[in-house]
Amino acid sequence: MGKKNTDNKIPIYQLESKEKVLKYYTNWTQNNQYNQDMIDWDYSGPKNAVKLFTNFVNDKSILILDAGCGTGLVGHELKKEGFSNFIGVDFSQPMLDLVPKDLYKKLELADLNHTLKYSNNNFDAIICVGTFTYGHVKAQSINEFLRVIKKNGLICFTVNEGIYEKYHFDKKIKDLENNKKWDVLELKKSSYIVSKDIEAWLCIAKKK
Repeated sequence: MGKKNTDNKIPIYQLESKEKVLKYYTNWTQNNQYNQDMIDWDYSGPKNAVKLFTNFVNDKSILILDAGCGTGLVGHELKKEGFSNFIGVDFSQPMLDLVPKDLYKKLELADLNHTLKYSNNNFDAIICVGTFTYGHVKAQSINEFLRVIKKNGLICFTVNEGIYEKYHFDKKIKDLENNKKWDVLELKKSSYIVSKDIEAWLCIAKKK
């Protein structure tokens, strides 16, 4: 069976510059269209990631960074599971403007492809869903995630199947384990954007 081609399934997958992606999100958020599309497309990434995350976490008070939080879909799932101490960052202000008030402890504008403003060993965990995809955040950003989480902290993330090898996430995940930067606790293919027949690699790893 040949490799599935996901490149053309969603228009934003064709955009490669930050400026074009930002403009697309600005238009996509008008009239709450983004959130409606996620419902219509049966976007299961946030629910699947948080479900996996909760399998490895007992303390619901830990400080979590939702990296690339968008309109807060992961935040909703975290809240359902009893978590409350999480902050969100995203590079699109119009997306952040759609996050329900008081869902997150704090919301901040940030580009995950650049150095984060947070100090070393700042967070207990990071969740990153829907951000490792076409034209968005590169695999190298995982280095920053490792910097800002504490020892034994968890990083749970999705990688769109279409860019998993193309953007070298497969190599990055293995290299970090081989170099003893983290232990991969689970890595599996998971449903993602169901109605578009797009899957994602779902990973959770622990910082050494």
